[in-house]
Amino acid sequence: MLDHLIKGATVVDGTGAPAYRADVGIRDGRIAVIAEPGTVTEEAGTVEDATGLVLAPGFVDPHTHYDAQLFWDPYATPSLNHGVTTVAGGNCGFTLAPLNPDRPEDADYTRRMMSKVEGMSLVALEEGAPWSWHTFGEYLDALDGRIAVNAGFMVGHCALRRHVMGPDAVGGRPSEEQLQQMLTLFHDAMDAGAWGLSTTQSSTHSDGDGKPVASRHAEPAELLALSRAVADHEGTQLEAIVAGCLDQFSDDEIDLLVEMSAAAGRPLNWNVLTIDAAVPERVPRQLIPSERARKAGGRIVALTMPILTPMNMSLGTFCALNLIPGWGEILALPVPERIVRLRDPEVRAEMLRRAASKEAGVFRRLANFERYVIGDTYSAENEGLTGRVVRDIAAERGQDPFQCLVEICANDELRTILWPMPTDNDPASWTLRAETWQHEDVMLGGSDAGAHLDRMCGAPYTTRFIGDCLRGRGLATLEEAVKMLTDDPAQLFGLRERGRIVEGFHADLVLFDPERIDAGPATLVHDLPGDSPRLDSRAIGIVSVRVNGVEAIRDDEVTGAVPGKVLRSGRDTRTVSTR
Repeated sequence: MLDHLIKGATVVDGTGAPAYRADVGIRDGRIAVIAEPGTVTEEAGTVEDATGLVLAPGFVDPHTHYDAQLFWDPYATPSLNHGVTTVAGGNCGFTLAPLNPDRPEDADYTRRMMSKVEGMSLVALEEGAPWSWHTFGEYLDALDGRIAVNAGFMVGHCALRRHVMGPDAVGGRPSEEQLQQMLTLFHDAMDAGAWGLSTTQSSTHSDGDGKPVASRHAEPAELLALSRAVADHEGTQLEAIVAGCLDQFSDDEIDLLVEMSAAAGRPLNWNVLTIDAAVPERVPRQLIPSERARKAGGRIVALTMPILTPMNMSLGTFCALNLIPGWGEILALPVPERIVRLRDPEVRAEMLRRAASKEAGVFRRLANFERYVIGDTYSAENEGLTGRVVRDIAAERGQDPFQCLVEICANDELRTILWPMPTDNDPASWTLRAETWQHEDVMLGGSDAGAHLDRMCGAPYTTRFIGDCLRGRGLATLEEAVKMLTDDPAQLFGLRERGRIVEGFHADLVLFDPERIDAGPATLVHDLPGDSPRLDSRAIGIVSVRVNGVEAIRDDEVTGAVPGKVLRSGRDTRTVSTR
């Protein structure tokens, strides 16, 4: 007997093959039968008429930070709502484990680091997770059996360093003995099911004390030693962030990434490739590591987003503006002092100069203040400005755009919400994106879901992209779009029997209305532990999401079921060798 039968669906199976109509039966969490409509004779516990609907494999998000959120939100919302059934966590060198049992204070350090570097609510981190683990395996065990999505986790380099070196992890170099301890700890995490190593060398990553995070102090020899250790374990990966990910790689960064992937004999992915026709030299430069890695026995994959992720900004709280060179120290001042400095014409001129410099990388785009839209305001002086563009307000007031924006924010004691309009929403940039997506070492993803919660909402990229393909720009066919969101990442991570609609595969399935599928606007909600805010987006046209055969979402609402699995390397992933 089948557990569930989906009748008459338009099946897009994830391989890129043409869609076809079929009945799909599920038994014991797997796809048991795929047959011509009306030909399944086996009885089913429940039956669903899916005429006019598309059935696709569950989407796979290759870059998330749900490491903490899954403890208070086992549904990984809003990703699950938007059809994501498998998430990769533990990215960018940041994980909640391992924690040294001899230093209880390391948990507080980790929480403050995650709050600063990934924009997670500190209150939510403190109140929403049990912090009952020390080893990486204990962390995975704490999630096992209580999540609604499938989730796999890299082990973060910063946690490894902190466990072995303590406070010396920031600024220090490990002794030979400490490096061996780090490798032993790493092997233990891999044996427990970690997917691989994640690390960061990015200049934008600082801890809760404002100091460069631990892995930024690692020299190439340390990174290569850990990379070689990855090769000892089945079904493993590398993920790395360097400063050049945000704009263009340096020669040394290219050498490092290529050597890491070749040493491990495993794919390495990085986040995120920004595609902008105004900077045509960026994409070729960012794909040089991929070309060189293949020659050296490695593989390097660039993640890129198929949508323009809405982001809100503020001069009052930490956001991407703080990452512009020279801006961080000003925006970290107490609010009254910050307002005085921002109102100084010479200070503003220097800030704009730094923002336009080469060192600002992709953050240069954030300094086009005439294209900002005013969001929520909080003072009588700003009444009526919500939804207006700074360019128009500045023209009315006879001010330059940055001065105008500062005065608006100062009236609200810097609480004003700001929405920058993207500068790369032109036809040429979209054409370049479609061309770049065809490269064998470019993959869609990089949502950062679970991080930067009140500043951006990348989780809905799946539904928004498919909607755009069906009813918007049409940059890919439905079959191509589904493949890019399912089988492509499943193949990169070596997921066993996931990513396609095939008999015998796990029944991770998304049923949606092709006439409606889309994502609603990002809205601020207060539903985190401690009433902390985050941006959320409703899924439109998603009828049902099944994880391991069990319905977890129906019409954009969670069902209460938690059928997800912690996916462990080797058991749930196969080795994707680069040699």
